[in-house]
Amino acid sequence: MANERSAGPPQASSAPSGGSVSHEVKGAGARFVGLAGPTASGKTAAALAIAERHPVEIISVDSALVYRGMDIGTAKPTPAELAAVPHHLIDIRDPLQAYSAAEFARDAQRLIADISARGKLPLLVGGTMLYFKALLNGLDDMPPADPAIRTALEAQALDKGWPALHAELAAVDAVTAARLAPNDSQRISRALEVFRVSGRPLSFFHQQNASKKMASHAHSTGFNILISLEPQNRAWLHERIARRFDMMLAAGLIDEVLALRARGDLHPDLPSMRCVSYRQAWEALDGDWPMAQLRDKGIFATRQLAKRQLTWLRSMPERRVVACDDPAVVQRVLDLVSEIA
Repeated sequence: MANERSAGPPQASSAPSGGSVSHEVKGAGARFVGLAGPTASGKTAAALAIAERHPVEIISVDSALVYRGMDIGTAKPTPAELAAVPHHLIDIRDPLQAYSAAEFARDAQRLIADISARGKLPLLVGGTMLYFKALLNGLDDMPPADPAIRTALEAQALDKGWPALHAELAAVDAVTAARLAPNDSQRISRALEVFRVSGRPLSFFHQQNASKKMASHAHSTGFNILISLEPQNRAWLHERIARRFDMMLAAGLIDEVLALRARGDLHPDLPSMRCVSYRQAWEALDGDWPMAQLRDKGIFATRQLAKRQLTWLRSMPERRVVACDDPAVVQRVLDLVSEIA
């Protein structure tokens, strides 16, 4: 993905906070194309190929690319890629700030309308599946937060560790546990909190009426196609993940994290610092484990992220799958886009 630091159209500002996420995209009837896939599956190359054939503007669907000053570890694209086509929702937040799925949905709704009004095709590209869900299905009503339960969960985690709570979550909500890392404290805590408050798993609220919402929403918004880049051979993706992490290390990932730490106002529990690569580098610099292990830790965490992304994608029956390890992947993507563009 590219970002909005490049010259070109004005940067897309974030939408104001507050309010609910509508299940209707503003400017109903506007067409847009989604291009999803796990990390390192080739989304950026496919998106740029689409941009060479069709007048598009890209909306990033990536919870890491929203952060300024986090370029190497998020695999932000090159200046040449940035200049090739207008991009939105990249570099719109300081790492100290959060950016929610609800905020993404509001921003994306506005951008879809604006891009369509300019006579171009909105192309939504990324791997943050919750963002896709928030836009396409809306966000289900969730039980309210319960501070007492949250405090109890934190105490339990201090005693047993988050992997133990992840195992507890797997016993009551296997679907949610499958897409969360064993140390994803924020999401594990919220999922267990929802279960303890309501007696229902978080996945129940995510999946409730999802098919009906998708059918209704797709019809009302003009959403035409969701292309999903998925590997036939998982080893192919693992090799790309390893190669890309090596490139990040060579490009200065450690220096980038050192600069973020030097600010003095960031800490490892922030959503930005929990991003894959940054979390592992931060922990290595804290001395949690030898720096020599950073490569293996980072590659393993990225593989786990890709696994969760694929699990989520496979729960989306409306997607059109293209094998990202097929030599003809770009042409196959272009053929699908040509059906509606």
